[in-house]
Amino acid sequence: MDQLRLLQEQAGAVFESSMGIKVPASFGNDAEAIQAVSQGVALVDRCHWGRLQVSDQDRLAFLHNQSTNNFQLLKPGQGCDTVFVTATARVIDLASAYVTEDAVVLLVSPNRRQKLLEWLDRFIFFGDRVQVADITGTTAAFSLIGPASRKVLQQLNAGGIIGAPYGSHDLCNINGVEARVAVGSGLATEGYTLITATDQAAALWSTLVETGALTLGERGWEQLRITQGRPKPDQELTEDYNPLEASLWQTISFDKGCYIGQETIARLNTYKGVKQQLWGVHLSQPAEPGTAVTVAGTKVGTLTSFTETAEGLFGLAYVRTKAGGEGLEVGIGESQGRLVDLPFLMHNHQ
Repeated sequence: MDQLRLLQEQAGAVFESSMGIKVPASFGNDAEAIQAVSQGVALVDRCHWGRLQVSDQDRLAFLHNQSTNNFQLLKPGQGCDTVFVTATARVIDLASAYVTEDAVVLLVSPNRRQKLLEWLDRFIFFGDRVQVADITGTTAAFSLIGPASRKVLQQLNAGGIIGAPYGSHDLCNINGVEARVAVGSGLATEGYTLITATDQAAALWSTLVETGALTLGERGWEQLRITQGRPKPDQELTEDYNPLEASLWQTISFDKGCYIGQETIARLNTYKGVKQQLWGVHLSQPAEPGTAVTVAGTKVGTLTSFTETAEGLFGLAYVRTKAGGEGLEVGIGESQGRLVDLPFLMHNHQ
């Protein structure tokens, strides 16, 4: 990875550490790169995200029983987002899964890699034909985000995946580099995620930059994550919340049968028992995550994330369902706020 980091440093990257991995925090072009997400294409380094490989004959049945989405329906070349939860349906992590001919590759949050690896290992019993391996150190991951990401793939003769359903993926040869290209950017904005071997990371990064994709650092990603509504471990995804409260209904199969946490999720859905949900919130003044959300002086929720954008101040907050939803006027510390719906979040079963 040293070669990749050298290329990024030469491009003006300022680095920070994430789980012991060097990550580009900014390339000094945050505003321009964020604009490219909506009007062009941005390139994000996601090498610090975890990559777990689940293999052997029982891999699909195992993941089917361990998370919220329906793996039994997936064929090689297909994928999905899924949530790993505890027995009481508390969130461990939101992951993207890519089914190959002989394995399933999970792209997981940076600070959940080890925890999820240990969690899955707990449920492999004698006789189970399942193996779980951490392949983060031998692979690299990047995402192209924005409407022009399709043109990038076409330019690189990797456009066969364009128009395929979310989570679809294929192995492509990109200027001599073998990379798995998957539909989905990690955000609500259209795009693609590419996974390759570590020793090919620098070459692939260079090729993607040469197409004109603007490099976006972790600070820009964090702003987009909040404004689009992707929940994050230790902030929106904790053992205080379940996937329905986190507004991740799109990751849940309600007819797949038994899995860890299924009884709680099914009961919440059947009896309309979701007591709080995640919303975006426009703020009039800065506020710290953890600040209470109030209506008429009564606490109805908690701010979990905050960011400053070119369009103003923005955050994510859990708010009690009975208090209201989109358009609700709230207080957050010294700030006034208004709840808004966000493209990554879903607030009911569709």
